[in-house]
Amino acid sequence: MSFNETNMNDLLNLGDLPLDAKFVYTVALLGVVFFIYKYGSRLIDRTRDRLEFEAHAVNGIRLLLRVGAIMLGSFIVLIIWELPSEWFVGSSALIGAFLGFGSSQTINNVVAGFYVLITQPFKVKDYVKIGDLEGQVEEISINYTILYTPTFNILKVPNTQVINSRILNLTHEGFIKYTFHVSFSHEYTNKVLLDKCIQPAMEKFHDKHGDLQLRTPEAYLESADRLGKSFLIRIFIPKGEAKTLHTLQPELLDMIMENWYTLKSS
Repeated sequence: MSFNETNMNDLLNLGDLPLDAKFVYTVALLGVVFFIYKYGSRLIDRTRDRLEFEAHAVNGIRLLLRVGAIMLGSFIVLIIWELPSEWFVGSSALIGAFLGFGSSQTINNVVAGFYVLITQPFKVKDYVKIGDLEGQVEEISINYTILYTPTFNILKVPNTQVINSRILNLTHEGFIKYTFHVSFSHEYTNKVLLDKCIQPAMEKFHDKHGDLQLRTPEAYLESADRLGKSFLIRIFIPKGEAKTLHTLQPELLDMIMENWYTLKSS
């Protein structure tokens, strides 16, 4: 056997290396995997900006890259350290108990994450309500769906909670159709409230922020009872502009209430 063939066999038989050499090989190869993952992530971002890929597609590609990196890293550790099959058989009961007690929620989240990606009740950059939670979907990972909330914070929702909740997707036709409620007493008629409080506020709001919206806000009488009546106000914001929505919606509400106070004081 030649010198080169001997060296190649030594490189392939990583399990025969000394302990310190195994450690060095493991750290070095895992470092290479991590570098490939980071480089791939940056490449995805550059490609997305250049080719204008849909955010949901980019999220799926990044997820596949992450899973592939984890699998490759695990394979490297198994090969270098030659973990024997007897070790897996002997510890199967312990691992099963660990998975059943400590990691069942994580496993369920992973399965639920793939379910969300496949069924697509929403996509990245959609504005949704998940149960009592709401926000713009920033990322769908294997464990969590990440929302940008009206409080300008990032919220991680376990995927099991996502699939077990009622989902309302407010994003369609390229923009967010967001509605909120304004309630009044029976002191004034519906026409007076619309003409003096709601309509002037919506017109002023649209004149001020027309470049940030797609349509003029709309108002409807939603309900009424012996205590008062409620109007439904709908505003239209371009898809992916949750920060704009979270800023403008309170402003429109404030304009309506200012008109209400003016009406009461007149």
